[in-house]
Amino acid sequence: MLGVAVVTGLLILLGAWWTGPSLFGPAPEGQDRHVVDATVAKPVGCSEPNAEEIVQFELGGRTHEGVLSGCGHDQGERVRIAMTDDPAETDGPVPVRLAATTPGVNDLRRPVGLGLLMLSCASGGVYAFLLARGPRHELVVA
Repeated sequence: MLGVAVVTGLLILLGAWWTGPSLFGPAPEGQDRHVVDATVAKPVGCSEPNAEEIVQFELGGRTHEGVLSGCGHDQGERVRIAMTDDPAETDGPVPVRLAATTPGVNDLRRPVGLGLLMLSCASGGVYAFLLARGPRHELVVA
């Protein structure tokens, strides 16, 4: 009985791995993202509503400006940004985000989801084993 639970759990994990990352959430958008290092050119304090900082970055051998929706950085601080728009085709500053907050960058959904699924399968197998074993009727006499 325990063997059946183990094999079933392994088959579920294999099926989840084969299905791919779409099992644990939608795949990141198909847009190309440019991830580069940038320098904060005009920092903004966090007391202002809708704070936006100006960052400068180099892409394709040219220096560009970007608008980062955020606050609290220091002048000259290095940040890693991601953008979907091509700065060469945009007039003025291009909208950018911090790379760590952009979907698809360092995505942990798949490994965490598979780990939780593995834990669930192991728990189900132990529960099936305990049900198959039945209750114990031993009395402990001191």
